[in-house]
Amino acid sequence: MSNTFALALGGGGARGLAHIHVIEALDELGIKPVAIAGSSIGAIMGAGMAAGMTGKEIHEHSRRALGSASELASRMWRARPGTLSEMVESGIRVTQFNVERIVKAFLPESVPSTFEELKIPLKVTGTDYFGHSLAVFDQGDLFSALAASAAIPAVFKPVTRGNTLYIDGGIYNPVPFDLLDGLADHIIAIDVVGAPFENGRKMPNSIDLMFGATQLMMQSIIANKLSQSQPDIFLRPPVSRFRALDFLKIDQVMAETVALKDELKRAVDEILQ
Repeated sequence: MSNTFALALGGGGARGLAHIHVIEALDELGIKPVAIAGSSIGAIMGAGMAAGMTGKEIHEHSRRALGSASELASRMWRARPGTLSEMVESGIRVTQFNVERIVKAFLPESVPSTFEELKIPLKVTGTDYFGHSLAVFDQGDLFSALAASAAIPAVFKPVTRGNTLYIDGGIYNPVPFDLLDGLADHIIAIDVVGAPFENGRKMPNSIDLMFGATQLMMQSIIANKLSQSQPDIFLRPPVSRFRALDFLKIDQVMAETVALKDELKRAVDEILQ
């Protein structure tokens, strides 16, 4: 009897660094997913895996890119506006970084520029802003799809692909396991959205409230989806104490979510029994 697996990796900004444990665990189990779906950071991690990178390679690349403030700064510098007109067009909206440039600056070189060159089929979510709907990208230009999926409102500029304006895929589908229905015997889904975390600080500021409200909205979407259908394995690593942009805390995120690796292995063993 065949046992094929498909993998859904959720959005959550820096909290999604925990996905590396999942990819490493599947490598160690000798499992190659037959299909991958991802939202936001999950789409970016999924693209690395779909390109044929091992979990170890993704882990090492992430550590290199995010392990020091100076390396992070130099990659952000590479992602700066390329021309004066682009700078003028952006005006003083310093918070709205160009996510396409940033994705290109941080992606490993082994990730190809089109979906067709990937070794594993990949579905990437986006949100069609004026079309009020979920978009699913699975062909053509890969970088603009990943950028659209990761375009967190108020942090990154929306992404135009074709004539359509897209924002963060997690807004409509934070953990896109439903996109994998019928593609494998078993579906694994990982939720790294997290929830507002009370860490002894005073009142949350307006930015915290905006991110926290978005997390609550995403959790209600996930709860609704789980009430309709359930993936075979659904795991939630403890990521709530990290913020969406805590990428420099890669070591802490990895340390606090290390149990995810064994948790996934046990869950897969139970299915294969």
